[in-house]
Amino acid sequence: MTQIDYYFSTISPFTYLAGNRLEEVAAKHGATVKYKPLDIMALFSRTGGTPPKDRHPSRQAYRLQEIRRQSARTGLDINMKPAFWPANSAPSAYAIIAAQSAGGDVGALAHAFTRACWLEDKNIAEEEVIRSLLSEHGFDPELVNSGLLTGAETFTQNLEDAIEAGAFGAPTYVVGEEVFWGQDRLDDLDLHLAGKL
Repeated sequence: MTQIDYYFSTISPFTYLAGNRLEEVAAKHGATVKYKPLDIMALFSRTGGTPPKDRHPSRQAYRLQEIRRQSARTGLDINMKPAFWPANSAPSAYAIIAAQSAGGDVGALAHAFTRACWLEDKNIAEEEVIRSLLSEHGFDPELVNSGLLTGAETFTQNLEDAIEAGAFGAPTYVVGEEVFWGQDRLDDLDLHLAGKL
């Protein structure tokens, strides 16, 4: 069975704008998804990128235009100036890592965290928010505590794995040696899994 390594950040607007399309593509081709949340700011610094706040004004302006256009294209509403961005993404990532080990619909949980950040003005670094999202998606809210050590170790390793795989932004989808960067490359991932690309 084909595995898609999914490198993403819970504070990435483009991860949010992917919606549940990755899960649809994976299901269509009988592929599995390995969810690998990471520290996007650390990924930028390790791979020659620049955090959004430090980019040239023209790049910042283009990023906002692209977010607006992708929101319209996908039909996913977005708050262009979320109250808690950039939040510390580590606590939400730890929860997703623990949830993946526990089993369940990790894709819906991951999307819920990005939606909480980019649409619902929730601080996804807060324990109450994390507990609530875990519970709403069928996971034990105690994963917020029980998964801390493993979550921290895996979160760090996910960054190293992403760099080794050739990822430099989020979301990135990796199948073997093939790297697909950005939610706007999901159609290419679909074609690749179909053997057409």
